[in-house]
Amino acid sequence: MQNAINANEISMLRSELELLMRERQALLVVTGAAAGLIAEMDSHNLPGTFLAAADLLATSINSLSEETLQDALSAVQDEIVN
Repeated sequence: MQNAINANEISMLRSELELLMRERQALLVVTGAAAGLIAEMDSHNLPGTFLAAADLLATSINSLSEETLQDALSAVQDEIVN
């Protein structure tokens, strides 16, 4: 009985981990695309209302760890380069 419970818990944890990994990948794509957009923007030509949002986005991207940012850029590299 205990083994069946453990197997069920392991299966549920595996499913949850797979879901989290898919969500992480989706967030990396969004973050990579946002980083690419920020890198190409000319902030001097943005209206004031957009500037605040762009600044928040840039600040959020800059707060990421180097490894996470690198993963994000790698996730969208082919789309950005082409």
